[in-house]
Amino acid sequence: MNTDRRGVVEVRDVSKRFSSVLATDGVSFSLDPGTFFALLGPSGCGKTTLLRMIAGFEQPDSGSILIGEEPMNGVPPYRRPANTVFQQYALFPHMDVAANVGYALSQQRPRLPADEIRSRVDEAIELVRLAGYRDRRIWELSGGQQQRVALARALVSRPQVLLLDEPLSALDAKLRAEMRTELKVLQREVGITFVFVTHDQVEAMSMADRVAVMRDGRILQDADPEAIYDSPVDTFVADFVGNMNLFRGRLGAGTGRTVAVECEDGLRLVGPAPRSSLESGSQVALAVRPERLGMRGRREDEFGSVSGAEGTRLSGKVVHRTFLGDHLLYRVMIDGAGTVDVVTTRAVPTANETFAVGDQVSIEWPTEAARVISDVGRATNGTDGGFAPRKGGTDK
Repeated sequence: MNTDRRGVVEVRDVSKRFSSVLATDGVSFSLDPGTFFALLGPSGCGKTTLLRMIAGFEQPDSGSILIGEEPMNGVPPYRRPANTVFQQYALFPHMDVAANVGYALSQQRPRLPADEIRSRVDEAIELVRLAGYRDRRIWELSGGQQQRVALARALVSRPQVLLLDEPLSALDAKLRAEMRTELKVLQREVGITFVFVTHDQVEAMSMADRVAVMRDGRILQDADPEAIYDSPVDTFVADFVGNMNLFRGRLGAGTGRTVAVECEDGLRLVGPAPRSSLESGSQVALAVRPERLGMRGRREDEFGSVSGAEGTRLSGKVVHRTFLGDHLLYRVMIDGAGTVDVVTTRAVPTANETFAVGDQVSIEWPTEAARVISDVGRATNGTDGGFAPRKGGTDK
């Protein structure tokens, strides 16, 4: 094997079915060594099944998986150059930290020298910043410390790839935020490929070099976090990653640089020409993030809505206001467009106008702040399936 290709992961047209359920449907991607890759999606989208196939706990029905350019189909988990950190860390409570971390090394045959095991265990413990905890029992550790022990145990055998199945889900919110930073720093230090499964878009966007958003066993979009957030391919990705205002309608005429979106209630909006090929009359949505909107008090001469090549202004009324510390979230009712969310910061309080419920306001954004994307509908039952079109407004 070419050692320069250690850590390369290739998934080629992989499908897996459980009875009548198609868990993954022709999934393909390739990872360079040292990539931090996140599989993001709701429950039942196939992300954990895909991770388990890379690990060897499941075998694909079709397609192939390669690690370091070596085919992995049929290779058992213990013979793959990959280790997994699970949601439940499965640490041995009767052992101390060092024994837990070194357990896999102690089971290797031919047996490794005791000095080498101790050296590698100490190296792994130091790597996860648990020096001084070597002799602690597992039940004497906090949740974050236990998570670090699980990471050290997975890293001690020096795998080419580390697979992580929602490893932060058992931690409280503040500790999760701290561990996100530490996990990214750790990945940079060890330099190996990480494949991270999560349903939490904050985890994926804050840590990964690349994010693949999944639904119904397929990858809808695979890109860097900024591209996923700023240029989603459709309304599912747009609404799953962060908060998004979606003005649903039909694709109208365009000028080459801009196109019209004819909303169902008669509102006509102008947005940038779609980046993907969409036919005139197809179901689309004009998508714009709440923080890209400007809001100010409405003057007497600003009643009505205006949308053109330079920008859009809509008239509305504040129906809800939420204080969130460093910013305010307003929900504004727009005639013919439903409700729109607007985020304003409080970084310079004297420079920001504040509003109360019932205030008449104008919502504005430049045309380039929006995206015109394919409308795949919304979930009607709170799950990953059952998508159906929705009339106007935002996808809440």
